[in-house]
Amino acid sequence: MSSPLRLGVNIDHVATIRNARGGDHPDPVRAAEIVAAVGGDGITAHLREDRRHIRDEDLARIQAATSLPLNLEMAATEEMLEIALRHKPHAACIVPEKREERTTEGGLDAAGMDNTLAPIITRMTDAGIRVSLFIEAEERQLDAALRLGAPVVEFHTGEYAHAHLDGDRDKTARELKRIADMAALAAKNGIEPHAGHGLTYENVQPIAAIPQLAELNIGHYLVGEAVFVGLETAVRTMRELMDEAR
Repeated sequence: MSSPLRLGVNIDHVATIRNARGGDHPDPVRAAEIVAAVGGDGITAHLREDRRHIRDEDLARIQAATSLPLNLEMAATEEMLEIALRHKPHAACIVPEKREERTTEGGLDAAGMDNTLAPIITRMTDAGIRVSLFIEAEERQLDAALRLGAPVVEFHTGEYAHAHLDGDRDKTARELKRIADMAALAAKNGIEPHAGHGLTYENVQPIAAIPQLAELNIGHYLVGEAVFVGLETAVRTMRELMDEAR
């Protein structure tokens, strides 16, 4: 019997819709409350340097509105570190960030950023924040996470999602095996493995079936589905598919 798989819901793109018109509707805090009400296990929010979706004031409002753990996605910058230390979310996931990208395009080069990441991880860990590194499912990056003392890694599933969408069965299988192998290696070394990016109803179950994975973080797809069926139904459906896979 596999252990339960947590679902973290990323509510960034509720804020994207809000910001398209200004004002305060739709409110990402209301999305967080719905996720809590329908059995989501956590809220993920990415405070980008350009504040294109989640805004600074959203963080405290989300924390006040629900008891679900907040996973703050953030770039490895002094500004974001200070914000994390001020808000003290349950977890902080360090992600790569380029201003011109539409969404996160790949994993963090943890192996090439030791000097930058080490003091950030130490300061957040000392503050009681559970640090995660968003990385590619590669042994080199996992070794870096282990060296840096990160208790959690989140594997980027974007290549898997793209291969699945393109109908490339061979590449889909290769990517799935790569993620599964690295999840097993992470768990063996005492690091809790998570996964996320590009996951949908159609492709989530093979990922959810990887027994070592403890959490999936899913956002854009669920917010998109919510336009048609409502956020409650979208989250419930994803939760059911994940549970079936276990």
